[in-house]
Amino acid sequence: MRRFFLSFFSVLFATAAHAAENVTTFTLDNGMQGVVIEDHRAPVAVQMVWYKTGAADEPPGKSGIAHLLEHLMFKATDNLEAGEFSKIVAANGGSDNGFTAQDYTGYVQRVASDRLGLMMQMEADRMRNLRLTEADVVTERDVVIEERNQRTENSPGALFSEQRNAALYLNHPYGGPIVGWKHEIAALGLSDALSFYDTYYAPNNAVLVVAGDVDPAEVERMANEIYGAIPANPDLPERLRPSEPPQLAERRLTYADPRVAQPYVIRSYLAPERDSGAQEKAAALVILAEVLGGSSNTSYLGRKLQFDEQLAVHTSAFYSGSSLDDTTFGLVIVPVPGVSLAEAEAALDGAVQDFLDEGPDPAQLARIKQQIKASEIYQRDSVQSLARTYGAALTQGLTVEDVQAWPDILSAVTAEDVVAAGREIFDRKRAVTGWLMQPVSDEETQ
Repeated sequence: MRRFFLSFFSVLFATAAHAAENVTTFTLDNGMQGVVIEDHRAPVAVQMVWYKTGAADEPPGKSGIAHLLEHLMFKATDNLEAGEFSKIVAANGGSDNGFTAQDYTGYVQRVASDRLGLMMQMEADRMRNLRLTEADVVTERDVVIEERNQRTENSPGALFSEQRNAALYLNHPYGGPIVGWKHEIAALGLSDALSFYDTYYAPNNAVLVVAGDVDPAEVERMANEIYGAIPANPDLPERLRPSEPPQLAERRLTYADPRVAQPYVIRSYLAPERDSGAQEKAAALVILAEVLGGSSNTSYLGRKLQFDEQLAVHTSAFYSGSSLDDTTFGLVIVPVPGVSLAEAEAALDGAVQDFLDEGPDPAQLARIKQQIKASEIYQRDSVQSLARTYGAALTQGLTVEDVQAWPDILSAVTAEDVVAAGREIFDRKRAVTGWLMQPVSDEETQ
């Protein structure tokens, strides 16, 4: 059985290496970056155009404009009527979508590979020829506000998360919600949308990712012909953001809401992101999150607090290094009935300290590293998932080489690296501790 698994993972790792060899890159004269990922298993192609701009690049007081513009990109252009873009994609048997994050905004189409040229033509058209009206903005602004109502205003957990995030970042725009603050969304107008579009939607601020049954030379030729005709924006601003000052005091939040069904404690720490050419610290934090709280059944916190001490019904740890600037590392504990949030927090802190004193179990560490590497490889089975990996990386300061080196960097993490990462990250002065709970009656406070 052991030989079987070693053989199985060797095949997977060979597959990963082969996938890496099928990635080619180019840069057009106007500055647009291109990435082509060959996969000829099915006659399908995915096109993604990623813009190096997101919610964290919005002007002060204009939160939500990046996301609103994403909606507006499906309106009319010089060559298409409003909504026609998606209708043409569907008529050609494909699907399309858009997405906004703190660091990027992206658009994707999945079609038969022989329709790739048509997708490029339409995407290039709306990169330079979007035609908006005030009525368009009002309509989509109302849609975005309703989206915020459904996903944030109607969820105590989402509101709590929003407040914690705002407290964690003292100065950096990551403290604002991607969808935008409601009062600022309501004030966005046509001039705001056009200003953001004219500033950031340009080929020298874009990454083209094409994955699937394609020939790299042909993709580059088409990209040169279609996207290469679009002039660069000579006034594209440098991507500078306010940095965090030294954080000198722990912050604590209590959010009470009668809709809360299950109280819990969560602590978020400011944490370093993956940096190009220096991903080792982020890799150690990925492993630390998995060892501490990746699985209730096998993680350190799960075994200790849920099964041994039976103080919690759920524990977890989370970290995502995919970020242009400092990101977050988090710990969560949901106590069993009868255990207060104060007791749960104390138990969580005690367990974390015990882990730092003991270090990870060698067998568990080896298993988790293998699982993470396998997950990285399984991801390569989906051309769209792989395209997202490269697009996100290139819009967040990483390179193709960084993406390809990542699985080996994860594999090289040692137990000492994990403990060192934990000792560095668990600084309460750089953290926000939050309690989500039901309101306490006057009698209970007496």
